[in-house]
Amino acid sequence: MSTLKTYLDGTPFNGVIGRTVPESSPAWPEPVRPPDGAPNVIFLVLDDVGYGQLSCFGGLVETPVINKIADNGLRYTNMHTAALCAPSRGCILTGRNHHNLGLASIGEMSTGYPGYNGILPFDRAMLGEILVQKGYSTFAVGKWHLTPTEHSTAAGPYDRWPLGRGFERYYGFLGGETSQWYPELVYDNHFVEQPATPEEGYHLSIDLADKAIEFIQDAHVNAPDKPFFLYYSTGAGHAPHHVPKEWADKYKGKFDMGWDEYRKIVHARQLEMGIIPPGTELSAHDPDVPVWDSLSAEEKRLYARMMEVYAGFVSFTDYHFGRVISFLEATGEMDNTLIIVISDNGASAEGGPTGSVNSNLFYNNVPEDLETNLKFIDALGGPETNNHYAWGWANAGDAPFRRWKRETYRGGTTDPCIVSWPKVITGSGEIRMQYGHVIDFVPTVLEAIGVQAPETIRGVTQKPFDGVSFAHTFNQADAPTLHHTQYFEIFGHRSIYHDGWRAVCPWPGPSLTEGAKKNRKFGDIIDNKILSDMEAHDWELYHVDEDYSETKNLAAERPDKLIEMIGRWWTEAGKNNVLPIDSSTLVRLCAERPTIARPRSKMVYYPGGSPVPFIAAPKVYNKPFSITADAVIPPGGAEGILLSHGGRDGGYTFFVKEKKLHFIYNYLGRDIFKLTSNEEIPEGEVLLRYEFEPTGKPNPAEGKGVPANGQLYINGKLVAAIQMPHTVPTLFHTVPTLFGSEGLTCGYEGGSEVAPDEYRGSFKFTGLLKQVELEISGEMLPDTETDLMIALKRQ
Repeated sequence: MSTLKTYLDGTPFNGVIGRTVPESSPAWPEPVRPPDGAPNVIFLVLDDVGYGQLSCFGGLVETPVINKIADNGLRYTNMHTAALCAPSRGCILTGRNHHNLGLASIGEMSTGYPGYNGILPFDRAMLGEILVQKGYSTFAVGKWHLTPTEHSTAAGPYDRWPLGRGFERYYGFLGGETSQWYPELVYDNHFVEQPATPEEGYHLSIDLADKAIEFIQDAHVNAPDKPFFLYYSTGAGHAPHHVPKEWADKYKGKFDMGWDEYRKIVHARQLEMGIIPPGTELSAHDPDVPVWDSLSAEEKRLYARMMEVYAGFVSFTDYHFGRVISFLEATGEMDNTLIIVISDNGASAEGGPTGSVNSNLFYNNVPEDLETNLKFIDALGGPETNNHYAWGWANAGDAPFRRWKRETYRGGTTDPCIVSWPKVITGSGEIRMQYGHVIDFVPTVLEAIGVQAPETIRGVTQKPFDGVSFAHTFNQADAPTLHHTQYFEIFGHRSIYHDGWRAVCPWPGPSLTEGAKKNRKFGDIIDNKILSDMEAHDWELYHVDEDYSETKNLAAERPDKLIEMIGRWWTEAGKNNVLPIDSSTLVRLCAERPTIARPRSKMVYYPGGSPVPFIAAPKVYNKPFSITADAVIPPGGAEGILLSHGGRDGGYTFFVKEKKLHFIYNYLGRDIFKLTSNEEIPEGEVLLRYEFEPTGKPNPAEGKGVPANGQLYINGKLVAAIQMPHTVPTLFHTVPTLFGSEGLTCGYEGGSEVAPDEYRGSFKFTGLLKQVELEISGEMLPDTETDLMIALKRQ
């Protein structure tokens, strides 16, 4: 007879094992259960929603569901983020500063430095990893943007996907942006197609709410006493601002006053509501923003509609999150649910000074003109657009503060925050003004639940939190803050808070206009000479305990305090892996990174399967490439997609229709270059080929890639050719390529159609498609000048 001390996994075994069952005593391991009465936890993370936009923070965007949460809870009006999406999200989920997570920026701009490589370490666990070990169900829906881009394909590795970081169920999009009508969706650990089309009523906000309810319900019916953690991360209000037209129309005429008057109205409302301290001034008009009254009537009409669409988008999202809240109320779970609402950064200026009907044009440096954009005014928010509002609305949406997302003035870092827990919080509708940062969320939740952070998770010793709990403020309005110092850095724009003071070193300047006066622009690299000049002349000082909106620069009056604050910033930078200071953008975006697959110039695709994400699809810009499809055409012919890359806003598609071979190059939704074979495709085995041959140099300053010849071949014979005066300069979907949108598919069209006038839906190939080979910089088939001229004339 023997007594084993442990089970096979090493946990204690208290039974007895003999040679037979009668002389043995079984024992079961204790199931993991949370503390009695442990609450459900929901993080509602909004995207690019400014301090002065939500109606419960004085804004003019109606969010009745969020308002109700605020009325039943607390509004934390002095809460801060990292000023950029992925860095803030890392902070929210781990309780650590973003450079300590390798998230100096978004993963698509990662570089090979510890604070910048985009690879979240396992010794800084996410809240889901902690709570699942404490007996919680853990779910995530919506935006993720925390997986290294080189890991975000069906080849994995999956250890930094949501299911690898403590979430038991996931449904959403891995990147930082996606179409709300045609999203790039991941379900648990695999890519999936959306369940319906926009024509059938599909919108991502509806889909996310459906899945959140499904996840909660599935757990509840099987273990009704088991609490859950839901990370609900919306697409709103990040571009594209997609929303059903009737929701945008609810705001018809409500922003005709313009962004300057909006700021004044919201500032007055914030003072009246107590959101900001008495005497807080409205920050000065931003030099980068046109004065509203200087705009033409047509400009005002377009820009007002852009804001109506944005507001409708946020309200629509609020409504569908309300369905989740209604489900909790119906199941009796709402009273013991701790909800934290936060935006990941200030309002976004990424629409530029004029906004955009296709923000890929802005990111590819393609100018937009008023006349063209006005043609899309009625389509804004629909599947035909990839829209973003003019940055005057971003500045207004951050009232009373200056600037916006990506900058570390308060307009970029100070965000609306709401905490609700009806069972515990007694001061419903109250305001809390203690200083806080989103790195405080995880320590706060753990204290509220009554559990300690584990020393190890899956065998990995954990680093301490950078944040501190603010749970002591739930029922004590005058409790002191425990968060005394906080540094900030994004793209070289730096600041630091310490006990009521803020020092800011703006890059390239307090505004782009002022930066230009020093020959500096956003994305330039800060070298030692520039840094020395910045350290000597550019730091600003604000006593935010008395000057909440950073309107009075005290640098000249208090050089002693400024020197102290600058020293604190450098100390925090050293402690938190902030160095080297990197202000570059395009350089980072184009940097080579290690990939799971070895470098190759030839890719082979097979029909079906999940889409290849845009970030992993071949970069065919400004270089020769060819596509060769090996297919069998049945008697009577076939049709459908051979290979497609991108969507309505830009891409290319290689397909068969009406027995002919076609190739369409979609230049950012603006110009369509089409080739059609001058003869039919024969039945039987065929090789179908497209070639792209550059004929000049790109001109990215004007948003133009290389001019090029496009050629089609059937079984080696040239059957069509076209001369394209320009192509895409960098990326078909620069933002969605950065942030993950419509990718590459073989044998069918995924997401929106690259050529909606030619086909609709998936347009699956009806013949036998053996494989499609894409080769970059490979050998082109030889053609005589006569062959090309004949083919061109037949187009």
